[in-house]
Amino acid sequence: MATPSATFTEVVSTTLRHTQRRLVDNVTKHNGLLTLMKERGNIKTDAAGGYEIQIPLSYAENATYQRYSGLDILNIGQSDVITSAKYDWMQAAIHVVSSGRDLKMNASKEKMISWANSRIAVALAPAANNMSIDIYSDGALANQIGGLQAAVTADGTGTYGGIVSGTYTFWKNKFKEISGDAAYATLKAGMNELWLATSRGTDKPDVIVSSHDLYAMYEAGLQDNQRYMKADMAALGFEALKYKSASVIFDDNTNFGTTAELMYFLNTKYLYLMEHPEARWSEDDDKVPVNQDAVVVPLYWMGNLCTSNRSLQGMLKDAPDS
Repeated sequence: MATPSATFTEVVSTTLRHTQRRLVDNVTKHNGLLTLMKERGNIKTDAAGGYEIQIPLSYAENATYQRYSGLDILNIGQSDVITSAKYDWMQAAIHVVSSGRDLKMNASKEKMISWANSRIAVALAPAANNMSIDIYSDGALANQIGGLQAAVTADGTGTYGGIVSGTYTFWKNKFKEISGDAAYATLKAGMNELWLATSRGTDKPDVIVSSHDLYAMYEAGLQDNQRYMKADMAALGFEALKYKSASVIFDDNTNFGTTAELMYFLNTKYLYLMEHPEARWSEDDDKVPVNQDAVVVPLYWMGNLCTSNRSLQGMLKDAPDS
């Protein structure tokens, strides 16, 4: 006869297996930006192996283009136009935990299913909340991914992906600061300017992630124009406005709260959440602590937020009030 701990592990494993992407979906759907990236197919698992995540990128045009006639000598010199941005593998873990006492109290199969599902639900919430925080972080905390504050800075500078943007200016993101007492007209003018700076032909931002204050100001300016509502984002469960062809959404966590006073102009074509295929909140064997009456089922994640084109990302920031 299976022990309560063995039954618990079996139920947890079965539940996670039968809803294979449940945990990932809960993490993704908790965050509007991650949801858009998932819809675009930019949550990727093709960077397995190696000490770092390497994202190839081109930073200059091929210099061998020339116009010629007849037997003119052609330029066959090699053009150094390809480099790589490099990102560290970062790790996170959550655990589905139950004490031996609770396992014995829920020993029947029916009770165990209910108990295991409740333990899984308890694990889902902090995973979603903390991943949302990390996506907007600067990566300053120990073992934290480099989030948007690292990728898109207020002055375009900083070392990101192992590339110093002050030295290699092709790697600088765009930025615009508006006055600290900005009204809607000032905000719209700043948005228009940054939009042009982050647009290149058909390449343009597809999402603008705004803090609550600037979102509220933008929404108030469009209040009577229902055509500005973004229907496809509403279908995904998020309230969104429209600016030109981009969705305008807001998010709320400790790194991106109501006092942030900024907007990220993002081209998610070049923005990826890279995940190791063997650590996508993947279940490991259950563990039994040597000094506790409990069973622990670990779930592991490994990856980082990466970009292959920083110059097409932008930040609009409201200056501090004078």
